[in-house]
Amino acid sequence: MASEKVQKEYSAKNINVLKGLEAVRKRPAMYIGDVGPRGLHHLVNEVVDNSIDEALAGYNDKIIVTINKDGSVTVEDFGRGIPVDIHPIEKVSALQVVMTVLHAGGKFDKNSYKVSGGLHGVGVSVVNALSEWMKVEVKRDGKKYQQEYRRGIPVTEVEEVGKVKKDETGTKITFMPDGEIFTTTKFKFETLAERMRELAYLNKTVTIIIKDEIEGDEETYHFKGGIIEFVKYLNESRETYHKVIYIEGEKDDTPVEVAFQYSSAYSENVFSYVNNINTHEGGTHLSGFRTALTRTLNSYAAKNNLIKDSKKITLTGDDFREGLTAVISVKVFEPQFEGQTKTKLGNSEVKSIVESIVGEKLGEYLEENPGVGKKIIEKCTRAAEARLAARKARDLVRRKNALDTLHLPGKLADCSISDPEHTEIYIVEGDSAGGSAKQGRDRRFQAILPLKGKILNVEKAKFNKILENNEIKAIISAIGAGIGNDFDAEKARYGKVIIMTDADVDGSHIRTLLLTFFYRYMKSLITTGRIYIAQPPLYKIKKGKTIFYAFDDDERTSVINQLKKDKGLQIAEDGTPKGVNIQRYKGLGEMNPEQLWETTMNPETRTVLQVNLESAAAADKIFETLMGDDVEPRRNFIQKHAKYANIDV
Repeated sequence: MASEKVQKEYSAKNINVLKGLEAVRKRPAMYIGDVGPRGLHHLVNEVVDNSIDEALAGYNDKIIVTINKDGSVTVEDFGRGIPVDIHPIEKVSALQVVMTVLHAGGKFDKNSYKVSGGLHGVGVSVVNALSEWMKVEVKRDGKKYQQEYRRGIPVTEVEEVGKVKKDETGTKITFMPDGEIFTTTKFKFETLAERMRELAYLNKTVTIIIKDEIEGDEETYHFKGGIIEFVKYLNESRETYHKVIYIEGEKDDTPVEVAFQYSSAYSENVFSYVNNINTHEGGTHLSGFRTALTRTLNSYAAKNNLIKDSKKITLTGDDFREGLTAVISVKVFEPQFEGQTKTKLGNSEVKSIVESIVGEKLGEYLEENPGVGKKIIEKCTRAAEARLAARKARDLVRRKNALDTLHLPGKLADCSISDPEHTEIYIVEGDSAGGSAKQGRDRRFQAILPLKGKILNVEKAKFNKILENNEIKAIISAIGAGIGNDFDAEKARYGKVIIMTDADVDGSHIRTLLLTFFYRYMKSLITTGRIYIAQPPLYKIKKGKTIFYAFDDDERTSVINQLKKDKGLQIAEDGTPKGVNIQRYKGLGEMNPEQLWETTMNPETRTVLQVNLESAAAADKIFETLMGDDVEPRRNFIQKHAKYANIDV
């Protein structure tokens, strides 16, 4: 299995080298995705991946991640420790090779690691290259070693700095991200914690402790049930029909783990992993699971005459996926990734491996648990009935031309350019703001779709009801790429979809409803980075003919402090300079077209936030918590995160 110890010897000769590090600092985005918050947090993931690799090989059961008071991060494990003896080819310590040479490490040696994490194997050397400084401590062979680096270059030799117990082993890496590279060097505890929780679910033998010495937060993650507990966590706010079904097996040296459960939800929530990598775009392992699930459940239903009206109802893959929450985890020695974000497994042999294991084990489970099998088939039959009703609703909608891209919604103000790579659509809250946006936009590449009121909460609605909602029909028609399983992001009429709502409670609610809809029924718009959130200013500050815009209270204070430095200004009792007018916008509709263009729509001056899907499981959990039926988890979530909220009361 994945935790099998593959060998006892681990020395410098096991460290293979693929050359090249100098380009990392010149083109960091090629190696870590970007130089914003996402790339910053990826640095920690790369270091933790090495510690997880030691766990997969059976040598490590504990990882400690610490955000230090100075802003640096420490990752400590208790594995074998990176080898420090002289590398036979490089003629320097293997530790220095691992830390300074791209693609150097034990994961390229099959005798050292049966499987390993890390998507492209760029590893810790990239983290070193993008760090202002790094310090590595290694414990092995009864000794403690240390080496320090500056922007990837060793500034000390590998030195023996002390003695430790013979059985005391491990690696401790501390690094400070380089402010010359990253737009921010501030790590977020919650972002790191989500990934650590995910890794703990996927590796049930490991305990992961994460600490934030700045804020005082700390979490310990250890899940003996592994992905069984992962599915329970995902379905915590949902009504479920049976206990989690767990399947485990291995074929052709490829371990497979699957856990799934049906709930009362209307959407499918399947999360697939290869060597701990979240494969957002699925791949052959997901295809194998779906094929086995459909075939096995159909066979079981037919064999036991569980479909009452089998002449009218034929269960399809869609029916078996409604309300399904599943986690699929496979370990592959040489995974081949493809797709737009390189997170789609391409190994053809894995499909048949997963299909075989799931088909056999699920068949046995259903024979031993007929009550569960009956509940699942009843749930899937209801899904089929809803699907048929949705088809009628869809056909009716199509006959009315609402889904026909040749007949766009009347309130859509389209743009003149048709190339999606150069166009964007603003989905705007309210007719008033929509009117200003239509007048202020650049008609060549910006389309405007105003929404009236709040759209339907798709988390609580059947598909046929969703298709009947006028605002949702307008969005589907405007984007023109289908919906649900039929959605194809490549057919979208716009390269960017920008949500623009007021900076108040209602605006936040509408934004969440829209994001829930896109996540559930047009998810690839998010995974391909096409969804954005506009950031309209909260304040207009005017002094004479000079106008400043502030996007939050801190920025407002900063502008006022700058104005106070003008010695010619007198200060009023409230602390603001006299002669300065401060207007707080209550909504987008208060801005005239010129202001809306200047502050929120002009690509040269606007601020927009791209919606990323760092953790699909975390996103699913948040949407279910905020938009589902269960009140208690929602209350707990709001209370926990209230200190981060910016609510206008």
